[in-house]
Amino acid sequence: MEASALSRIGLAGLAVMGQNLALNVAEKGFPISVYNRTTSKVDETLDRAHREGQLPLTGHYTPRDFVLSIQRPRSVIILVKAGSPVDQTIAALSEHMSPGDCIIDGGNEWYLNTERRIHEASQKGLLYLGMGVSGGEEGARHGPSLMPGGSFEAYNNIRDILQKVAAQVDDGPCVTYIGEGGSGNFVKMVHNGIEYGDMQLISEAYDVLKHVGGLSNAELAEIFDEWNKGELESFLVEITADIFKVKDEYGEGELVDKILDKTGMKGTGKWTVQQAAELSVAAPTIAASLDCRYLSGLKEEREKAAKVLKEAGLKDEVQNVGVHVDKKRLIDDVRQALYASKICSYAQGMNLLRSKSNEKGWNLNFGELARIWKGGCIIRAVFLDRIKKAYQRNPNLASLVVDPEFAREMVQRQAAWRRVVGLAISAGISTPGMCASLSYFDTYRRARLPANLVQAQRDLFGAHTYERIDRPGSFHTEWTKLPARLVPVLMQSSNKWPTPSFMAD
Repeated sequence: MEASALSRIGLAGLAVMGQNLALNVAEKGFPISVYNRTTSKVDETLDRAHREGQLPLTGHYTPRDFVLSIQRPRSVIILVKAGSPVDQTIAALSEHMSPGDCIIDGGNEWYLNTERRIHEASQKGLLYLGMGVSGGEEGARHGPSLMPGGSFEAYNNIRDILQKVAAQVDDGPCVTYIGEGGSGNFVKMVHNGIEYGDMQLISEAYDVLKHVGGLSNAELAEIFDEWNKGELESFLVEITADIFKVKDEYGEGELVDKILDKTGMKGTGKWTVQQAAELSVAAPTIAASLDCRYLSGLKEEREKAAKVLKEAGLKDEVQNVGVHVDKKRLIDDVRQALYASKICSYAQGMNLLRSKSNEKGWNLNFGELARIWKGGCIIRAVFLDRIKKAYQRNPNLASLVVDPEFAREMVQRQAAWRRVVGLAISAGISTPGMCASLSYFDTYRRARLPANLVQAQRDLFGAHTYERIDRPGSFHTEWTKLPARLVPVLMQSSNKWPTPSFMAD
C-alpha cells in the first residue's frame, strides 16, 4: 500500500466506545483504520462514517491487513474488555507490528496489567500506553478526557491527535501526559472512585430532599437546575436535573421512580478502595459509596428486613418529618452539605493519587489532573478549576481541606452540613457518604484524637508499645501484671525488656 494511502492511526475494538472514538478521530481530519474480530462491527462503523460526513475511515477484516494499513511508526488504540481480551488482541496485532510501533490500551485496565504489558511490549521493541478515557459514549464521540501513561515517545507520536480529539476547555485540551508505567490507568481508576463518591452524595441529597422535605420530582428538577448555575455546576448535577423530568413511557409519573434500586458496577471503585487500604490512605466517602452499591444489590434481603423490623415495632418516621421542615432552608442546607462533602471526597482521591505517585515515582501534577477533568469526563465540573488553582498555589498541598479557600468554605458550610446529617439520622434516612465526609473532616481537623486509648489497648493485649507526648522513645507498660501504680518502661536498643521498677507512693 502506498504511503499516501496509509492511515495515520488505527483502532481495534468496535463496541460503541470504540466506534465513537474512531469517528471522533476521523472527524478531526486524521485518517483512521478500524478492525474488529466480529466483522459486522466493521461494516457498522463504515456505515456510520459514511452517514456522519464521509469521514476518512477505512475498515479491515484481518489483523494483518489492519496493521499494514497504518503508517509507521504505527499507533494502534485497543478498546476491548479489560483482562485477557486485551492480551489476546495484543497477541493478534503485535505479530504484524514492527519495532517502534505503539499499542495504546484505552480500557479501564488494572494498572499492574499495564505495567506487565509495557515490559512485554518492550521485549518486542514495541512502545505501550495505558490511556484512561472518560466521558462515556458521548464523550468518546465529541471529546473525552484522556489520561495516557507509559511511553513518552509513544505519547509524542500521537500528541497532535489526542489534543484534537480530547474535550476542549478554556485552558486547553483535556489531555496531558500523566507519567510513566501504569499511571494513566491508575489516575483513571481514582477518577472513577471519585465519580462513585460524587454520585452517592448526589443520591443522598435527592433522598433527603424527597423524603425529608417531601419535594416532588418537578421541584427536584428545578432545584438541581438552579444548583447547576452555581458552585455545584457539573455534568452529574446537570443530568440529575434532566433525569427528574423524564416521564415514564409505560405509565404515569416519572421514569426515575420506576427504576429498580440496585446499582451496578464494573470494578474500578473497588480497586480504588483496595488501593487506599494498601497505601494506608483514608478514603471513607469513596468506600461508603462502594458499600452502598453492595447493599443496594441486596434488594430481597432489604425488603425482608424492612418487614421483620416493622413487625418488631420499628416505625417509619420518614413520612412524618416533612410537615415540620422549613423547605427553603432545607434546600439551601443540602446544597451546602453536598458541596462540603464533595470537597472531602475529592481530597481523599487526590491524597490517594499523591501516595501512589510517591511510591512509584510518577511525579503526578495534581493541578494538571484537575484541569483535564474540567471537560469531557463524567466528573467534569466548575469546581475542578478551583482544585487546579489550589494545587497551583501549593503543589505540595497536604489536603484540599487545608487549602485556605476551601478551608474557609468548609468552615462556613459546616453548620448546614451538620443540620442535614442530623436531620437525616433523626428521620431514619441513611446518608453514608455525607456522614463519611463529615467524619473525615472532623477527624482531620482535630489536633488530638482518642487514638491514644486504642494504642494503649494494643499495648495491653499485644505489647505493641506506644509513644508519649512528653518524651521521645517507644514505651511498653505491663498493664495487667501491676496492681499498683504502674511505670512505663523505655524500649532498649537491644529490644530486650528491662525489669520494671516500682515507684514509691
